[in-house]
Amino acid sequence: MTRAVTVPVITATELKARLDAGDVPLLVDVREYYEADIADLPDHGQARIPTGEFPERFTELDQSKEIVLYCRSGRRSDWAGKILLQKGYQRVLNLEGGVLAWRKEVDPDLPAY
Repeated sequence: MTRAVTVPVITATELKARLDAGDVPLLVDVREYYEADIADLPDHGQARIPTGEFPERFTELDQSKEIVLYCRSGRRSDWAGKILLQKGYQRVLNLEGGVLAWRKEVDPDLPAY
């Protein structure tokens, strides 16, 4: 039986404050590539690993860095966060509410989809 894993969260407001302060974690977008063309967080060199590729590609992520995963609503990034935590990654956060929360809390001009 697998133990239940809970991925810690960061809110859009908290992440924005950190980015503004120059405290930039490794941002990882787990949405499909086309979704980034519709709406995305500001560019901070985020990695893009769609959920379908995540189980094979998560090892591309540097375990020594703090990682903030995000998707549209937070579900796919929570799933990806559980994988990382189960594989021994220590510093993993899920952007609570995803891009939708970023739009609501930080950037209302971001397109909704």
